[in-house]
Amino acid sequence: MLTSRHVVAGFAILLVIAGVAGGLVILGPPSEERINRLDQRRVEDLQRIQEAVNVYRSRHGRLPTSLEELTQEAGIGINARDPGTMDAYEFRPLDERTFELCAVFERESGQASAFATGFWSHGAGRRCFQPTLRESGVN
Repeated sequence: MLTSRHVVAGFAILLVIAGVAGGLVILGPPSEERINRLDQRRVEDLQRIQEAVNVYRSRHGRLPTSLEELTQEAGIGINARDPGTMDAYEFRPLDERTFELCAVFERESGQASAFATGFWSHGAGRRCFQPTLRESGVN
């Protein structure tokens, strides 16, 4: 026999299910959020590498020849590896003030967040950036 308690309990369960489904529609599944966080972390890592290259150049008057050389510099704590694949980011000096940093992104920056805007905006897949260091700081 169906009592009012059973009806209320059934209604409460339906509300919880509807809430979870609505949250997934609005926020996307947890796997999408993980992908967005990884892409955001990649941009943060590249920005820190750019800052570290500027410090290195200030100390030595030249760009490092590799990320390995940069990571061995005292006082520079950077993540030189992709947080998802653990592959090393690509780094290549181009001239005395310009270098190339490359990473592989899973989503276009507009899809991931507003975090990667301007210079650091990117499409999905392998994307390279070419920061130029100014004489007194980072571009």
